[in-house]
Amino acid sequence: MAAVSDILVIGGGIAGLSGAAAMAANGSVLLLEAESQTGFHASGRSATMFHYALGNALVRRLTQASRATFDSPPEDFGDTALGRRTTLLVHGRASERDDLDRAAEAMAPFAEVESLDEAGLKTLCPLLKVGGDGSAAGLADVDCIRIDQHALMQGYVRQLRSRGGRITAGTRVVGIARQGGVWRVTSETGEGFEAPILVNAAGPWADEIARLAGVTPIGITPLRRTIITFDAPAGTDLEHLPFTKTVNDELYFGAESGRLFASPMDEEPSDPCDSQPDEIGVATAAWRMEDRTRAAVGAVRAKWSGLRTFTPDRNPAVGFAPGAEGFFWLAGQGGAGLQTAPALSSIAAALVEQRPSPISGVDASVLDPGRFIGKAA
Repeated sequence: MAAVSDILVIGGGIAGLSGAAAMAANGSVLLLEAESQTGFHASGRSATMFHYALGNALVRRLTQASRATFDSPPEDFGDTALGRRTTLLVHGRASERDDLDRAAEAMAPFAEVESLDEAGLKTLCPLLKVGGDGSAAGLADVDCIRIDQHALMQGYVRQLRSRGGRITAGTRVVGIARQGGVWRVTSETGEGFEAPILVNAAGPWADEIARLAGVTPIGITPLRRTIITFDAPAGTDLEHLPFTKTVNDELYFGAESGRLFASPMDEEPSDPCDSQPDEIGVATAAWRMEDRTRAAVGAVRAKWSGLRTFTPDRNPAVGFAPGAEGFFWLAGQGGAGLQTAPALSSIAAALVEQRPSPISGVDASVLDPGRFIGKAA
């Protein structure tokens, strides 16, 4: 006999967990996760920063609207902090001053940004190469957050369950059909699930889920990003090291469990998969770290990669699919899923309930997946 609920959510990453928790406030929700645990893929492999040097104006507004959750977590998240305060440093060479000016202008509506000269760069991040071919100027935001991704994900798990929602892990979907006003979902083990509303929060697999349901895909593109960790130079003050990134998408680095981590900010197209780093990405991360800083990357202590999933215009897709009753898209958060989850999930819940967007300054039409119909690859 099929398990019946008001809403079925496919995907247990940050999109699915936060969306399911928000929707469970006003209906019965069942979340289906293919892996043995939630957050197994991209959501568990993020650099986990809350900052405003990422994405476009929409991403920054969603980030801003999500801040209250990180500062004061909901009671049903449990008694836990979702991160710690840290500083963001964006830096550039003399030839990139115009790019820094544009970055400062884009961030200004959302954060108090301080401009830094060479002396300021050396003080804030002694690891940087400064002057000559190194960095010449930068921007600092001292009020960012290093997100505890485990605490955030578990917070949404607790909230979902406190609202009566359920999670079924190890449930890989192989069949989806609409019959009699209900979505009927079948797992590879033959289990059945039914609900009038089906939420597609399958991350890199979102287009595959759409095809399985007979719904037009929207052109979801998974892009692989690589991260490595290695020993810091002797005497490095890791506790006060800022999250540091180039003004253009070349390199970011920071402190990680007593070591340094670095990413070349690569975006390699990938099939949906359990992403693994390749040697080119690892070597590029090491080379760029040594090119932009005084750190020598010796032994790579750990390496991993994750898939950041984008729509064709790099804005999330949130809303009902045209011509597919009850099929709801919640996908394409790119690399901003963790820091925008509170705002985006509240918008998703409102749209499922056919209410206006609860986030001022965000017109839900810019999230409408219908904008891609007829354009998807």
